[in-house]
Amino acid sequence: MANNVKLLVVDDNPMVLAMLQQALTPLALVTTATDAADALLKAVDDTPDLLVCDYKMPGMDGKQLVEKLRSRPATANFSTVLMANKVDIAERLSPADAADDYLEKPFYLKDATRRIKRTIDRIALEKMAKTAPKDGVVRGSLAQMNVIDLMQSLEMGRKSCQLSLSNEGDQCEVFFAEGQVKHATYGALVGDEAVFKVLRWTGGNFQLDFEGKTDKETTQLNTQGLLMEGLRLLDESSRDGGGEPEPEAAPLASAPSTPPTTPSAPSAPSAPAGRGRREEEEDVLLDG
Repeated sequence: MANNVKLLVVDDNPMVLAMLQQALTPLALVTTATDAADALLKAVDDTPDLLVCDYKMPGMDGKQLVEKLRSRPATANFSTVLMANKVDIAERLSPADAADDYLEKPFYLKDATRRIKRTIDRIALEKMAKTAPKDGVVRGSLAQMNVIDLMQSLEMGRKSCQLSLSNEGDQCEVFFAEGQVKHATYGALVGDEAVFKVLRWTGGNFQLDFEGKTDKETTQLNTQGLLMEGLRLLDESSRDGGGEPEPEAAPLASAPSTPPTTPSAPSAPSAPAGRGRREEEEDVLLDG
């Protein structure tokens, strides 16, 4: 479901640009540019919320484009995902580049889409928070952003808040501090087990109260660990034939604050073998 996040995708390879545009259009308002000069003009005209940019391009490279945009007060506030090969990420892109994520080329289109979606979701949540009603509570539907996407976005944004989830009369409360889950309740369940219970939800509603706090600490795992273990349990349940279909989830990794030596995110537990093979056959490896 497309939201109001403005996304500018820049790549001098027409095939890569077209395939990224097609994959990301359902997720955001996508504009494309074939080089940094074209991107600069488009960004000055309408500043993006997120820039997804190739590092190596003729003339001005992706890093120089980011620096030029950040040097202008009118275009300084945007998030960045840089696409580059492993050597460039390790040796040429420093912590000062401050990208929210790095995509190592070559990459599979589905993996790239999931990783970019993670940043889109975080930005969408931040925009929702800015336009929240006077009571400061953000309200939304889990059909628009499921529980896993919400938790990843709150972790990436290092948010402190109370996340309230409701689905067909069931209620779950999850408290975050600096992006980490500290306390959760679901009926008689408390802590990690309460979180595991709601990860499968794709229907219902959510509320985010950024004033909501608690002194209780009942979870044993951090946010990343809860999602990884929860997805593992969902995968086991699915393979045993006793569980509901698991929700679509992005690879579980927080955006790096420095260029990673191995930027591939840890994967969620694999889907059943037949479905996994079909997805691999349909995926596309992009380079250039």
